[in-house]
Amino acid sequence: MSEENDNAENQQVISVWVRDPRIQNNDFWHAYIDYEICLHSDSVYFTKKTSIVRRRYKEFVWLKQKLQANSQIMQKLPELPPKNPFFSLNNAQQITERMKGLQKFLEQAVQSPALLSDSCLHLFLQSQLSTSQMEACAAGRTHYTVAQAVQCCGLRRFHSEEDLLKNLSMSCDSDSDSSECKDPKLPKKDLVINKAASAPSLDVMGTSQEGSLSCFCGST
Repeated sequence: MSEENDNAENQQVISVWVRDPRIQNNDFWHAYIDYEICLHSDSVYFTKKTSIVRRRYKEFVWLKQKLQANSQIMQKLPELPPKNPFFSLNNAQQITERMKGLQKFLEQAVQSPALLSDSCLHLFLQSQLSTSQMEACAAGRTHYTVAQAVQCCGLRRFHSEEDLLKNLSMSCDSDSDSSECKDPKLPKKDLVINKAASAPSLDVMGTSQEGSLSCFCGST
């Protein structure tokens, strides 16, 4: 029986993509790039089978640190692309290389049963919480659970615990790409994570839709 379970587990699919880099805080000193993370899986490790979130580089760094600290086995964690103090927001090659490195990191992470048992990985991949909120939730210091935070993936990023609990009181579709609450009183505009008008997509040739920015202060 255990052999059958192992075979079934090996046949489960976990697909993750890192794509669509966008400039946020569109000014010279505070601009940074975040990336869309798409996940699709039929694995028993994920109760939500499809999700889309956006994360920036320093959140990936936080995730690796948490996985390292929480890992109960001596295993080599996937490597992140190195931090570049001269990272430029209008350098297409740098952006593409970093994006590929981030995807490789996640692809390797989701292939490890030990890492898949870590709540921080699930919150990172399938919630809108900030790093401090993810850390508190994983440690059980919030009124909402990891499963509840994941269920509301697709709603706007939460700024407070009350904000999340308010959204949890509404009925959400837990398996859609962009879960929308069925409460007609909630304005639909509040459900959008990232509108193109406020966060220009980057041209892979090195320019954004609203002009290029360079950032040499290491804000990533």
